[in-house]
Amino acid sequence: MSLLSEDPTVGMTVDELIGQVLSVGFPGTTPTAEILDLIQKHHVGSIMLFARNAEDVHQLRNLTRSLQTSAREAGHRFPLLISNDQENGMIQRLGRGSTIFPGNMALGAIDSEQIVYDVAQAVGQEMKALGINMNFAPVIDVNNNPDNPIIGNRAFGEDPMQVARLGVATVKGFASAGVITCLKHFPGHGDTAVDSHYALPTILHSLEHLQRVELVPFRYGIEAGADAVMTAHISFPALTGDESLPATLSSHVLQHLLREQLGFGGLVVTDCLEMDAIIDTVGIEAGTVDALKAGSDLLLISHTYSRQLQAVEAIRRALQTGYLSEERLREAAGRVLRLKARALSWEEALTNDQAMICVGSDLHRELSEKVYELSTTLVKDTKGLIPLNLKPEQRILVVYPRKEAWSQISDRVYPIALLGEYIRLRHANVRILCFDPTAISSAYREIQRAVHEAALVIMVTVNANLDPQQAMLMQEVLQSNKPVIGIAGMFPYDLLAFPRLSTYLTTYEYTPPALEALARVLFGEIAPQGQLPVSLPDIPPGRKRFSFGLQSSRVQDKLELQEKEAG
Repeated sequence: MSLLSEDPTVGMTVDELIGQVLSVGFPGTTPTAEILDLIQKHHVGSIMLFARNAEDVHQLRNLTRSLQTSAREAGHRFPLLISNDQENGMIQRLGRGSTIFPGNMALGAIDSEQIVYDVAQAVGQEMKALGINMNFAPVIDVNNNPDNPIIGNRAFGEDPMQVARLGVATVKGFASAGVITCLKHFPGHGDTAVDSHYALPTILHSLEHLQRVELVPFRYGIEAGADAVMTAHISFPALTGDESLPATLSSHVLQHLLREQLGFGGLVVTDCLEMDAIIDTVGIEAGTVDALKAGSDLLLISHTYSRQLQAVEAIRRALQTGYLSEERLREAAGRVLRLKARALSWEEALTNDQAMICVGSDLHRELSEKVYELSTTLVKDTKGLIPLNLKPEQRILVVYPRKEAWSQISDRVYPIALLGEYIRLRHANVRILCFDPTAISSAYREIQRAVHEAALVIMVTVNANLDPQQAMLMQEVLQSNKPVIGIAGMFPYDLLAFPRLSTYLTTYEYTPPALEALARVLFGEIAPQGQLPVSLPDIPPGRKRFSFGLQSSRVQDKLELQEKEAG
């Protein structure tokens, strides 16, 4: 009888079972004493890595092999699940030397299932070569709220069927590379204005609405064979009857909706239980036990050793008191072990050297360059500023905000100033100015003088519709009556904060290859081909379009310009 059909938990101790349902993280680029203790003494069978664990690809491969070796020596029956959130775009966690690929919304702007498949396959090949066998991706949230501070460009777009199609292509691409996939964040994190890393959001939609919008991509992703589904720390009162209960802790959401109605038989994974939506409400111990009891199979505790130990003890106590049944624990551990038996091997975990040849390969870099060029989106250009046509003596001013990592999940910082350097390669007369979005008044006079001296201003904003200071500065620059090109460097909704801007592009991210592709578009070396995968509400009257960037939108822009000139 195969391990896939028999009960793989037979003969395992309770402590071994507890270890299999936990996925933990740790700081540093080599195994710490704490992580080795968790693997060897507490039988933890899953590790989650972040950018903090990956300096470069060779160090990362050594790290994953070292972790697997420690598990093998400790007597683990199967290799560790080693995972990360390799969503691409602003969330790159494979270290220097890996290929940077566009994130979901940039791919949504291309809307090609084949390209999405090719990107996922390439990323999966690099992950597998580096010893990472599970990706907490794709994000298949439907981002239909411009004020969403945490999903935004991590989503493919706002149309449920587009998200479903591209999500399925991602699942298939990763599967072709042998990487385990995880759909997230169930039952949907796209229509909230609260980041669950910091608080518990509430979505008040009816079940009917969820069935028409949020659940559509999950239904298709499950049918496509996704291995796992990650839960959202969001309350859905229409499903649970309780505004204080996150979906992660709801048996109705996990058992009735996900298992019974959607027919999902794979692994249910929690989002990190150290997020404030859990820590500041029920706490790590109750959160761990209640998530397991509600139907989760793999519990993520991504950062803190003391909390990881608390979780182990909390599960033990819950079993002893009868609050949690051993049957539920065995069910969860069994799902983890069956997945390992099907997808992992010790030979691959410990000796897969040959595959490193694909990491950062010319083939992957060429694919990345092509996809970035296809994604850059010209939203509007009513004054015909693109492509740039300046005399050598005319100065371009590039203004951009100083940005640290934009959220807890984006732990790499990319220099937006690179855009200025890419422009300088094409037009020598450039001034580059950085401003602090939290202290604009201190830089205002310098920016004002620089605008006065410039023939053209290129201003990059980062989520300006959520940042009044950036929006205010753009309004001031527009009052100078100089030609202004606005660049949305992250979420594409910045135009909501300054709708009278006449030339507006979005790159969906400010990774170096995205900025280089943008520079090529600005100077007419390539045509902007991306189409905005979200709509922009509250645009001034007369702009009758579903979303900017579509062919009909460009025609509408020209008609409006002709009407203005005729008038």
